[in-house]
Amino acid sequence: MLHEVLLALLGYTGDLIIDERDHRNSLGIALSPDAPIADEPTFKLAPDISFLQPSERDLIERIVTLGFYYRELDRFATKSRNLSWIRSENASPLATISELSKGKTGKKQSVYRRAIANGIVEILSVYRSAVLHIEQKLLSETVPILATVTQGLNKFFVLLPPLYELVLEIERNDIRGGQLLNLLHKRCHCGVPELQTCIQRLLWHGHQVMYNQLASWMVYGTLQDQYGEFFIRRQEDRDVEHGSSHSDISEKLARLSTDDTSLTDWHLGFHIYLDMLPEHIHMRVAESILFAGKAIRVLRNPSHAFRFQDAAHHHQMPKGSQKFQGFTGRFPFQKEPLVDTENIGEELLPQSEADKIESMLLDLKESSEFHKRSFEYAVDSIRAIAASHLWQLVVVRANLNGHLRALKDYFLLAKGDFFQCFLEESRQLMRLPPRQSTAEADLMVPFQLAAIKTIGEEDKYFSRVCLRMPSFGMTVKSSQGDLAKDGNSGATSDTAIDGWDGIALEYTVDWPLQLFFTQEVLSKYSRVFQYLLRLKRTQMELEKSWASVMHQDHTDFAKRHNDRVNGSAPQQRRQRFRPMWRIREHMAFLIRNLQFYIQVDVIESQWNVLQAHIRDSHDFTELVGFHQEYLLALISQSFLDIGSLSRILDSIMKLCLQFCWSIENQERGADTSELEHITEEFNKKSNSLYTILRSSRLVGNQRAPFLRRFLARLNFNSFFEATARGVLNVVRPRPAHSVLNQD
Repeated sequence: MLHEVLLALLGYTGDLIIDERDHRNSLGIALSPDAPIADEPTFKLAPDISFLQPSERDLIERIVTLGFYYRELDRFATKSRNLSWIRSENASPLATISELSKGKTGKKQSVYRRAIANGIVEILSVYRSAVLHIEQKLLSETVPILATVTQGLNKFFVLLPPLYELVLEIERNDIRGGQLLNLLHKRCHCGVPELQTCIQRLLWHGHQVMYNQLASWMVYGTLQDQYGEFFIRRQEDRDVEHGSSHSDISEKLARLSTDDTSLTDWHLGFHIYLDMLPEHIHMRVAESILFAGKAIRVLRNPSHAFRFQDAAHHHQMPKGSQKFQGFTGRFPFQKEPLVDTENIGEELLPQSEADKIESMLLDLKESSEFHKRSFEYAVDSIRAIAASHLWQLVVVRANLNGHLRALKDYFLLAKGDFFQCFLEESRQLMRLPPRQSTAEADLMVPFQLAAIKTIGEEDKYFSRVCLRMPSFGMTVKSSQGDLAKDGNSGATSDTAIDGWDGIALEYTVDWPLQLFFTQEVLSKYSRVFQYLLRLKRTQMELEKSWASVMHQDHTDFAKRHNDRVNGSAPQQRRQRFRPMWRIREHMAFLIRNLQFYIQVDVIESQWNVLQAHIRDSHDFTELVGFHQEYLLALISQSFLDIGSLSRILDSIMKLCLQFCWSIENQERGADTSELEHITEEFNKKSNSLYTILRSSRLVGNQRAPFLRRFLARLNFNSFFEATARGVLNVVRPRPAHSVLNQD
């Protein structure tokens, strides 16, 4: 009987110890082989045993429950450790994670579950050794007693039942990957030291898989996750789960980059899969892991053009010192030294650094327990290494600062002479409405002329700048209005922009600067450029209108002097236009101060801040953050995201252009009603502008200091305030007879 009990402890039933589930099967109640394991132990004494006392029966049935737990745990371990599903030769190259993870059996597979099964096998081997030791003791005793069995297996009553509940929950809820680590991490917090040690051992086995995936991702930049259990996943896998086809995904990736897969991976390739993120790994740490792996992929997979360019640069030798072993340069057909493009990736990430990363992960892997602080420190260190080498690639090798200065020169109008020349060359063209088919080609002529006159050959960045003329001919949002997406600027401008105000610039960026200058960043630069160009065009038109009228006035004066003609008519004309020139001066005063404020107080000051950050930082992610702050400061301090203020400034610039054109028409004897209407509208807009700048709603806003700075420039002697409030209104409400028509 004792031997049958020992066999039952190892999962083998017989005549004395039976399995009630097998008994039901013998009665014709068939169970599916894939049915979940039973909730309660089914090992019982045969009902026809009559020579045992009730106390002995209860004790034996309590002991043989361990055999039931052992058998179910062993079944779970055997099924989870089955290696037949690893063979995936017939898997489609485009198969998704969900398709691969099901394997041939149609059920989801799990590398993490296999690792936990390995830990369970270790525990069961200790249990089998204990049963074997009990058998040896029973054989050595002259009078074997049941208490020997109980004493030898007592500690397993606190181990096997909780482990059985654990695997039962795993199978019922199909827990895999990071979710399995979460479950084990929660079960570790218990008051039984022996059980806590076992669960920690299982968690250690699960972490081994995670560390292997981390090593593959953070050392080599490859994602080893065939069954979708890692918390870093490919973007297309999520798209497939949401119903996107493979062709749609391929087209989306191809639109971003046709040549450089590293850039595609950087922008669209990978994301954090929250369902598989262990709870004991903070989101910030997961983002650092994601960034480090993406950075390593970039460093190990430079573009072909960059490989050749960088290799040629490093192998270029100074003139006069090109000596080769065995040659003195006498042969005209002598070949240049071969360029080794294969080692560029190793130079971007030295092998010593890769070994250092692998060593840190190996130290974590060999630790018997998961220490959160050590893990986060190692991840932060690895991320710092990746960010430093990515900074070296982007800032030093790709000359980031030169491109930033080029964007400042052309998109932020730092090359004022070039754009002044361009606007002067295209002034007559912009007086006419743009032609839909040839507008861009028409603008290229003055654009190239301005470049020839103002840009030297040493400027190697101008060739990257391209002029674009998007669609026009409709009422659209102002360029500054488009920048405002928040609630206080949701309303759009109700003014129809002049067709030429859609002029935009494009900047060609090579690898790896696309990591820094994303399409979103270049779009912000382009929109700020449109606003600044419109402002400069308005300022130039106001100056040109004054110069044109003064030239005409001097011409009339010279003509009167030479012809000895009575000057009463020109004097009346000059008197009639005097109020209009006061208004023009008010317009020019406002536009000049706005332009000076943006170019000097905003752009130059923020540029100096950005340059200080570039000098002090050696971290790529920090640099990206500083550049984002730089762009946000430009937009915020230029009032481009304050809807009410930007719309008023937009209308004022439009009124200024209309005023200049109406003045020319007035010279030809046109009706003065339009000019008078523009003047009144400008006074209204000026009053509204001053009201908003002084608004109490903006006092607590972060832009308030910049608003006050701009207000101080406008109202340094209270003249602007008096003008805006109507104290010095040049044009009062219309009387019965027009002021402009009075003699």
